Amino acid sequence: MLYLVTVNYYSRQLIDRLLDSIKGNIPYQFIIVNNSPPEQLNYADAIVIEAGENLGFGRACNLALNWIYAVNSRAIVWLVNPDTIFLDRSLIGINEFFTRYPEVSILGTIIHKPNGEIWFAGGRFIADRATILEQKDWSYADTIDYAICDWVSGCSMAIHLANFSDCPQFDPSYFLYYEDFDFCQRYRQQGHIVAITNQTAVVHYPSSISSRNEYLKYRYCTYSYLLSLQRYARVYSPFLWWQWLKLIFNSLLLALVNPQKSYGKIMGIWDYCQHL
Repeated sequence: MLYLVTVNYYSRQLIDRLLDSIKGNIPYQFIIVNNSPPEQLNYADAIVIEAGENLGFGRACNLALNWIYAVNSRAIVWLVNPDTIFLDRSLIGINEFFTRYPEVSILGTIIHKPNGEIWFAGGRFIADRATILEQKDWSYADTIDYAICDWVSGCSMAIHLANFSDCPQFDPSYFLYYEDFDFCQRYRQQGHIVAITNQTAVVHYPSSISSRNEYLKYRYCTYSYLLSLQRYARVYSPFLWWQWLKLIFNSLLLALVNPQKSYGKIMGIWDYCQHL
């Protein structure tokens, strides 16, 4: 059984478009976790889980994962952003993939921009250099159906619950941004396969939601970035301290041209120091 999960935060029109894009005669259940105040999300073919407050992305996904795991602990859960749409064979492609490759626990798909360019094609992490990278093209052989990578985007992430002895969870320490990176790193360390495939894809309309408030976007992003480096980068690497210096310098320099972005980054650094 395939479960499609999205998180709503004042995104009703985006979810309408996402639902309209579903094609293919594949059994599925659509689940919406509502992070907004209770509103009329009456969809005949969807289950709505009320969060009661804005929990952020990871904690909201946990509500859906726990609900699905209790109903069907062997299900495929496909997390998708509300500002995405499925392509004609998206659902068929994900279903066929896990039929052929059940060993994959966490799968990312190619994510296209509306103009057809690739927005995401897998993530890399270089611990020695404290560097988190996003690949913007399919750099693997065209003859393979998937490639093992370090992390995949929560914008389009499929989770094979049958491979987990307990329900997988996002870390609630992350409110927004990098929770997908942390999720993949933790389960990779436990021996799970994290992979990217070009056999199915979605189209993403970048920053349709997060860019509504630039200050909060950069505050959450900066905090989560520093938390991720603390957990997974080499502690005594000079590159880690270089990343810190670059971030502080960039935050102060931005005050001259983009005060909101600058203040968001500075507060993100402050939040991280408070966390420590």
